[in-house]
Amino acid sequence: MKQAENNVSIVSIQPSFQHRKKRQQGLAHSVVTGAITAVWLALGAIGSPPSLATQTQEEAENQYSYSEMLQSIESGRVDRVELDEGRGVARVFLRGQPDTAAREVVLFADDNPELYAAVRRNDVALDVQRSADGSALAGLVFHVLLAFIAIMILLMFLRRTSNASGQAMNFGKSKARFQMEAKTGVLFDDVAGIEEAKEELQEVVTFLKKPERFTAVGARIPRGVLLVGPPGTGKTLLAKAIAGEAGVPFFSISGSEFVEMFVGVGASRVRDLFKKAKENAPCIVFIDEIDAVGRQRGTGIGGGNDEREQTLNQLLTEMDGFEGNAGVIIIAATNRPDVLDQALLRPGRFDRQVMVDLPSFKGRLGILEVHARNKKLEPDISLEAIARRTPGFSGAELANMLNEAAILTARRRKDAISVLEIDDAIDRVSIGATLSPLLDSKGKRIIAYHEVGHALLMTLLPHADPLDKVTIIPRSGGIGGFAKPIPSEEDLRLESRAELMDMITVYLGGRAAEEEVFGQDEVTQGAQQDIRAVAFYARHMVTRYGMSSLGNFALETSGNEVFLGRDLVNQAPEYSEKMATQIDRQIRSIVTYCHAEAQRIMRENRDLLDQLVDLLIEQETIEGDEFRTIVSRYTPVPEKEQLAARTA
Repeated sequence: MKQAENNVSIVSIQPSFQHRKKRQQGLAHSVVTGAITAVWLALGAIGSPPSLATQTQEEAENQYSYSEMLQSIESGRVDRVELDEGRGVARVFLRGQPDTAAREVVLFADDNPELYAAVRRNDVALDVQRSADGSALAGLVFHVLLAFIAIMILLMFLRRTSNASGQAMNFGKSKARFQMEAKTGVLFDDVAGIEEAKEELQEVVTFLKKPERFTAVGARIPRGVLLVGPPGTGKTLLAKAIAGEAGVPFFSISGSEFVEMFVGVGASRVRDLFKKAKENAPCIVFIDEIDAVGRQRGTGIGGGNDEREQTLNQLLTEMDGFEGNAGVIIIAATNRPDVLDQALLRPGRFDRQVMVDLPSFKGRLGILEVHARNKKLEPDISLEAIARRTPGFSGAELANMLNEAAILTARRRKDAISVLEIDDAIDRVSIGATLSPLLDSKGKRIIAYHEVGHALLMTLLPHADPLDKVTIIPRSGGIGGFAKPIPSEEDLRLESRAELMDMITVYLGGRAAEEEVFGQDEVTQGAQQDIRAVAFYARHMVTRYGMSSLGNFALETSGNEVFLGRDLVNQAPEYSEKMATQIDRQIRSIVTYCHAEAQRIMRENRDLLDQLVDLLIEQETIEGDEFRTIVSRYTPVPEKEQLAARTA
């Protein structure tokens, strides 16, 4: 009912808005006309005829009055008179004076009978001359120029007014970029690491080019394909490849471009977009970041955002309404599928959801091969080794890593990218830029013990990820040093309870090393990020994974976060206060056990810990293989066998 009232009010206001707009245009034209008139009068006053110009002092001395001229003629002092009727001036030449001393008399009448009578009576020569009258021509030119200036000013104001009205009329039009045959420069051969997604989208392109292959067996073209995946995995790159491969009209727009502050504009743009798409069918419409307009409806406090909901309702109607959108394929991309409206995700609107996930080892290798085409690499660089060292990297991160390596190579004035630049680029992308090394001080030694504590547990614990490198060279972002593990290569890794316990123990290794060497009173805040990770994993083990004595219960769900006001009011607890106390005890028990285990390993390997710290302070960086070689000389035989089995 409220929506209907809003629509009625909008329709009733529209005529008054148009009437007010016409009045404003009429007022603007009146102002323009008045301004032009004022300019005309001002220029007319400035450009008056030359006959009214101010006389100089010399010209004033050489002039006679009309009566003086008549007296001079009657007294016989005048030799001759030259009459210029065009200028209305008579030149009087006196006897005995040179011609240059002639006096001028301004005539105020056309016939001047007194002058003619006096000349005849005194036998004075009269010469009548007619000079060319240029005042009329000058006046004509001046007024034509003035009219031209006024017309140009009027046209300028009218053009500005028409542009403003044109923008107002086009305010609700779609801002989609349209290309009849999109030449993005990207093909499927340029996209690597996401072969499954490429295969599904290749079917869409084939359907557009050769639909008879599918219609012969009764298949229909999918109406929509939703690309889902983390940022940087290549969703937009896939859309560019589709545009380059399909050879059909291609529309591209961002979800945020539908929504404006004025109610109804977004829905109008959706209608205009699909109208253009249907006129050019078959075609592809790509909507990037569709979660900006496709979020769940009714999730805001007080009714939600009416403009966004109207836009979403119009989008739902256009994608699968009574009219349908035959021949129009919608391809959308998002990294937040959990916030999209369920009506948008159903078959008939988005028939397919293509997962564009982080690349596997083969995918990373293919991405590196694509981005290394225009890079100068030294012969000893192995792309396979780089792919094994970068699990969890997205395609954008791999491209950025190679670009950073090329920048470092140019900065260091080398001809080709070496292994050193690759190592530095991986650390720069994953951790941060390198800063100046710390001076030898107590702070540097504390950081060394902290990082060696992590590295030692990564090496000794049987279920921990192996060490890649440990360093005390500071990085941007306040990182004094780090011990970097090599994550597992398994694409779908199922972490066991033993692996999670060893992970928590590794996180507590830095704090345990500080306590063992410097005592409880000298521990620093450097372990704050480690402690946060410990709390996260320990709580999930108890409340979500069922890895405690409380039983196999999911005591917390992943959907209890506040989203756009949903669940902000009347959030019911998922467990009782008594259960909350037991959860806290279980979390504390896990963390206490892992902390005691870390302290035990530090205490039993104190000599090894000190030697590794001295070596790290001297070298500032120890690679994983070198670190494991040193540890293997001091560890017991069972731990050496476990280490060999893990690193084989």
